[in-house]
Amino acid sequence: MAKGHRSQIKRERNDSNRETRPSAKLAYARMSVQKACFVLDAIRGKDLETALGILTYSPRYASSVVKKLVESAAANAENNNGMNRANLYVAECFAGRASTMKRIQPRAQGRAYRILKRNSHITVVLDEK
Repeated sequence: MAKGHRSQIKRERNDSNRETRPSAKLAYARMSVQKACFVLDAIRGKDLETALGILTYSPRYASSVVKKLVESAAANAENNNGMNRANLYVAECFAGRASTMKRIQPRAQGRAYRILKRNSHITVVLDEK
C-alpha cells in the first residue's frame, strides 16, 4: 500500500543518495571554464598539501580562487566530518558553465561587436586516503 507522502519518500531517497565526502562550491566565478580547468587539472588527484603548494605558486588568476575553495573544503572536512587533514586528497574537481554576461563593444561605421564575459561554477571534492 502507501509508503508515506510523496515528499517523505523523496526525502528518504535523497538522504540515502547524499554525498558524504567534504566539498566546497563556488557559483558564478568570474572566469571562463577553460581557464579554471587549467588550474583544476594540475591539482586533481594530489594530496592536500601538494595541491595547496601548486596553487600558491601558480601565476594564474584562477589559482587564487581555487586555493580558497580547497582550503574551505579542507575546513569542512575537519569541522563537519572529523577527518584528519594529513590524509586528505583532491578526489574530484571540476568547473561547469554558468550564465554569460553579454556586453557591446562599439566598432567602426556604427557597428557593434558582442563581448561575452563568461562565468563558471567550480566544485572541489576531497576524500581521505
